[in-house]
Amino acid sequence: MPHTEARPPLGARRRRFVLELPVEEPDGFGGVLRRYVAGPVLWGAISPVGAAERLQGGRADRLPTHRITLRTRPGVTPAARLAAGPRRFAVRQVEAGARDLVCHVEELVEDRTGGAW
Repeated sequence: MPHTEARPPLGARRRRFVLELPVEEPDGFGGVLRRYVAGPVLWGAISPVGAAERLQGGRADRLPTHRITLRTRPGVTPAARLAAGPRRFAVRQVEAGARDLVCHVEELVEDRTGGAW
């Protein structure tokens, strides 16, 4: 799906993001544990798009979706996350252009029972 929105100006890219990269380790039972480690700091612009409905625990949760525009760079894939302070965004799709990288993301909401994202 091509990106049809106008590029945000460089001055609008003042939001600080940390690229979180996945690291998988064996869990000792034949599976893997995935954790995320902080990678490089990136500057970009974020704009809300809507909400995606996800079935979780027998109920439908609406997760906010956003578009994050960054400078083109390697390493940003749908396996990564972007963090902005306490907020976490799961990268769902990446559109790479000559100058811009447009990430379609879902905001991860912390589990209300005290669990992790």
